[in-house]
Amino acid sequence: QVHLVESGGGLVQAGDSLRLSCVGSGRPFSQYGMHWFRQGPGKVREFVAGSAWTDGRTSYADSVKGRFTISRDNNKNTVYLQMTSLKPEDTAVYFCGAREFGGPDGYTEASYESWGQGTQVTVSS
Repeated sequence: QVHLVESGGGLVQAGDSLRLSCVGSGRPFSQYGMHWFRQGPGKVREFVAGSAWTDGRTSYADSVKGRFTISRDNNKNTVYLQMTSLKPEDTAVYFCGAREFGGPDGYTEASYESWGQGTQVTVSS
């Protein structure tokens, strides 16, 4: 299976930007749909953005459309989440997940082959 490690989180003010990275090892990204989820305090893990294993298809939660952009570089085994115009409600632990031959839309948590450990994003008012 592919091993995933997220990074790039931090403490920022509302309106700021952050870019999260998820680096994989053990298996190439070319066969995997790569997705970002987040889990805020007292909330369940929710889908944020996804990138299909092929065809260039992407998908976003309504709450982040127009503000977040998912991209990937298979040569670097890395998927990114560029976040702009951050809001306090974006505060959460952000996780990346990999599903072999996955499409752009999120699957159930158990459907993913691998998850990273998460990176904390905190947006102050």
